[in-house]
Amino acid sequence: MWFYALRKFFYGLVVMAGVVVVVFVLFNILPGDPARMTLGQRADIQSLEAVRKEFGLDRSKPMQFVLFINDLSPIGFHENSKLAQEKYHYIRLVSFGSDIVALKWPYLRRSYQTKREVSVILSETVPNTFILAATAMLFATLSGIFLGVLSAIHKNTWIDQAINAFAIMGLSAPSFFAGIIIAWFFGFVLGPYTGLNMSGSLYTYDPFKGEVMTPKNLILPVLTLGLRPLAIIVQLTRTAMLDILAQDYIRTARAKGLGRRAIIYKHALKNALNPVITAISGWFASLLAGSFFVEYIFGYNGLGRATVRALEMSDFPVVMGSILFIALIFVVINIFVDVLYALVDPRVKLNN
Repeated sequence: MWFYALRKFFYGLVVMAGVVVVVFVLFNILPGDPARMTLGQRADIQSLEAVRKEFGLDRSKPMQFVLFINDLSPIGFHENSKLAQEKYHYIRLVSFGSDIVALKWPYLRRSYQTKREVSVILSETVPNTFILAATAMLFATLSGIFLGVLSAIHKNTWIDQAINAFAIMGLSAPSFFAGIIIAWFFGFVLGPYTGLNMSGSLYTYDPFKGEVMTPKNLILPVLTLGLRPLAIIVQLTRTAMLDILAQDYIRTARAKGLGRRAIIYKHALKNALNPVITAISGWFASLLAGSFFVEYIFGYNGLGRATVRALEMSDFPVVMGSILFIALIFVVINIFVDVLYALVDPRVKLNN
């Protein structure tokens, strides 16, 4: 098991290394001068050169890549100075005169526009996105399982057909399109009755109370973000339930006189949840990435909105940091799921 887990961890490192290379190449071959984007078109040459030097843009591309890897690596070479300590928060391992080898957190650099550290920007926005994604996944899971079971036990009735039609619509509608329709209908047309806003973040500013939590602003983004996983969970639950209900042990349970509720919830549903658990584990990371345009549509202050706004302003360090963070989440969740499967089913280790 330890060898299996280490092998998956190594594969994850390889994937992350590939993502780092692709992100660097992509955002360093784009047209435009980041220094001029930061200072504007009327900036003088001295100011432009100062900004290029500050962000390391005056170096050659290979040297910029080396410095980029050094910043991201948990073990890096740095100056032993107070400024470097404030920047990297390192723990010194080995000294070489004025330079050291240090253990540190990955450094994602600073925003071109605000000059704030990207890690600080992420720390302010990621919790809101996690709350949105987790709430959407919870909504999709509970609603999807309920509707899937309801569809299976009412097979070939109008209830089954209506739920299947809803699932197909949920799968067919892109999130950005569904978000616009949901925001317009529930936030504008029915706004006076629902009390919901077309846009708004989890935390809003009240002139008397300051920053306050506004849970109702989660409703429409959660509905939009959870629509597609809900549709998939409905279909997976329905298919699995129909297969389980046709098994011999279910017929035996009926012959013994067990009630319908006990058969469905104590025997059939428990065994039908395996494919649903698989879908949930894969969809959570997807929801973090898929929240980008949903947050932008609803004005929700999260990682997605911050990334889209940074992309609009060509604030590449923020965009690069966001992409690397999402890629890391995908890798970590995939490793966790693979190891969990190996613990539950030892056959997985033999086949991988």
